[in-house]
Amino acid sequence: MPAYQLDNGRWYASFYYRTPSGELKKKYKRSFDTEAEAEAYEKRFLENAGDPSQMTVLELIDSYLAYVRPRIRWSTYDTKALTLRTKVVPFFKNKLAGTVRPLDIVRWQGWLDGLRQKNGKPYSATFIRKTNSEVSALFNYAEKQLGLKPNPTKKVKKTGSARADEMLFWTKEEYEHFLDAISDKDISFYAFEILYWTGIREGELLALTPEDFDLDAATLTISKSFARRNGKDVIGPPKTKMSYRTIVLSDFLVEEIRTWFEYADFAEGERIFPRTKSFLHHEMDRGCLKSGVKRIRIHDLRHSHVSMLIHMGFSAVAIAARMGHESQEITFRYAHLFPDVQDDMANSLQGISDERKKR
Repeated sequence: MPAYQLDNGRWYASFYYRTPSGELKKKYKRSFDTEAEAEAYEKRFLENAGDPSQMTVLELIDSYLAYVRPRIRWSTYDTKALTLRTKVVPFFKNKLAGTVRPLDIVRWQGWLDGLRQKNGKPYSATFIRKTNSEVSALFNYAEKQLGLKPNPTKKVKKTGSARADEMLFWTKEEYEHFLDAISDKDISFYAFEILYWTGIREGELLALTPEDFDLDAATLTISKSFARRNGKDVIGPPKTKMSYRTIVLSDFLVEEIRTWFEYADFAEGERIFPRTKSFLHHEMDRGCLKSGVKRIRIHDLRHSHVSMLIHMGFSAVAIAARMGHESQEITFRYAHLFPDVQDDMANSLQGISDERKKR
């Protein structure tokens, strides 16, 4: 099958092959400089298709990404692709997938631990764990879909941590100091008011249009999310099915939003915060520097909202519905914030025992 040329003059290969189990699959690989390179790639791949152990780790990653791409959200795909290509390919390079052993995975973990971010700091324990999970998913795919055995990740314990070491919050007082510092910009004031008092995600905030609000009913409906992809603004679905939700707003927030709408006079379908996430991060930096409040992430405003609701006595189920989470996720992530009822349980059980002894 011939190679094909892209509009930018480069070439790509697109062809079908059968896995060892007999399943017919399509392979697509682009960004070749010449037609000959694309055809050589197709020939080499087809020669090795019946023996996945002869695929390089890079070819395995390409095959895996092509498999998951139609099955996951594009933002998840982009993150997965970037992680594998920047945190896995440079270590394994052209090593054959069939020659990767548990010891190679251990050595890769050590190499990963030694990497540094642009600011010179090591990657977080949660990032390390997520990257470990991506490699496990890669070789699980190779085992289940391509028949590659043994799976080198199954005998190696993941490094990093599934939970962040520290979850930062702002108290109401800290937030008020920060708000005073950024209130010289109306768009910043209203953006952070909605973030703090509703707990929505920043992508959900940046996708909001006037139609998402019913100010008479005091509700906000979340049905989409904003992101930047390849230099373009993209409005897509929210993070999960649970993220589709309607949030009841406090009266003071309704009046603030009403004032904002009357002042700005938004057109139908217009984003009320026509900015990117980088703008919010810049304003966070500016407000913290000016107010002296500790710097937290934009996402930590969501944690702050949950923390406030927990201390007000609301249940994990009620909080989960507002935040667009499963209740067990709220319980797991914020377990340390819920009141400790162990003493109450013990006292109640003791009371039952005392009553029994009186009989």
